[in-house]
Amino acid sequence: METTKRGGIPLYVWMLVGFLAGLGGGLFVNLNGLEVVPWVMEIIQAVGQIFLRLLFMLVLPLLFSALAVGVAEMGDLKSLGRVGLKTLLFTILVSAIAVAVGLVMVNWFQPGAGVDPALARQLLADGAEGASAIVGNAPQSIEAGQFFLDMIPSNVVTAASENQILPVMVFALIFGIGMVMAKSPSTDRLQETLQGLFEVMMKLINLVIKLAPVAIAALMFNLAAVFGWDLLVRLGAYAAVALGAMAIHMFVVYPLLVWIFGGMNPLRFASGVREPFVVAFSTASSNATLPIALKAAEEKLKLPRRISRFVLTVGATANQNGTALFEGVTVLFLAQFFGVDLSLTQQLIVMLVCILGGIGTAGVPAGSLPVIALILTMVGVPAEGIGLVLGVDRFLDMCRTTLNVTGDLVAATVVSRGESDEIVPPDLPEPVAPPAD
Repeated sequence: METTKRGGIPLYVWMLVGFLAGLGGGLFVNLNGLEVVPWVMEIIQAVGQIFLRLLFMLVLPLLFSALAVGVAEMGDLKSLGRVGLKTLLFTILVSAIAVAVGLVMVNWFQPGAGVDPALARQLLADGAEGASAIVGNAPQSIEAGQFFLDMIPSNVVTAASENQILPVMVFALIFGIGMVMAKSPSTDRLQETLQGLFEVMMKLINLVIKLAPVAIAALMFNLAAVFGWDLLVRLGAYAAVALGAMAIHMFVVYPLLVWIFGGMNPLRFASGVREPFVVAFSTASSNATLPIALKAAEEKLKLPRRISRFVLTVGATANQNGTALFEGVTVLFLAQFFGVDLSLTQQLIVMLVCILGGIGTAGVPAGSLPVIALILTMVGVPAEGIGLVLGVDRFLDMCRTTLNVTGDLVAATVVSRGESDEIVPPDLPEPVAPPAD
């Protein structure tokens, strides 16, 4: 997360202030049985809705460009061969494991369950109509493989116009692979164009996120006025489950991957990544930690330089295990909070979108926010619930950034197994014998 400042104060501090102000005002109204003047409540709700609609407006071009460029940056498979392919497959596999861990934890502990169903239905009715108008609801069941067939768009433009996020992301994934396979000066320029689109979307997201403190205050006021103290109880349970899922992935999944697939003692690995671990936690920024991670990979873990530099540089944006896990946990928690029973199919949709979204999450404050908002509306959950989690997002962001950076080093360790720094320079002309005298 970037430490964007307003008036010399970091943005996350303003977000916390907005969270507390909205929570305090909403609890005061709830506990005293007060009624807010209708036109005032309409303005408060409109502020939150404007913020959400701005996110929805930007999310499709952001995700398409991020995912396509993220895959394309895996490198030229013709020259990198198995290294690029191993990196891509490992990224998808570990992201899938991360999301699965999160979904199992949320289903097991049910941190969002127990809220008054009548209140949940009230707010659900207020937000569901607007949400479904932005993004269509997910299918409730799989019939004759229709779900998997629907993942492949017959017309990607139509899919985009109808805000069918999963088909568009699948197309972006295939498009990125195509750019890797068809490497040429023309595709390089195309990749630069998509990179430009990505940077524009990131800039616009940055501008929208600056509205977050006010939007969070509005969203939290609405939620706290309806749910009262139940809000704080469920929020604490959510944070505990999210941290528990991250801990399992960090201290169980990663050591097993390093040991089994990387051929390295997990204790040696843990000793070698201490410095990037601390920097990632303190800065909450994968990009800021990248130089420290590169140094640790080469000097502490003794990984081949060309492999570690490739995997870690790409992984800073394309290997977001912690972010994917966080998105899955957040969506299911809010579904439970609002009493929306997600079918196995819908949870599969959440998992797939989180995996794909993790390959190109924007490196901006609350960069996963657009993905979460869109997934919520896909499964019929009011996107206003985002305000509930943003107040504790800073600490969770520090934790998931640490998970992301450690995951990059795990990937570098696994991909480096059997590799070396000895490469044959590509595209060099054959030596020409000097003319005979």
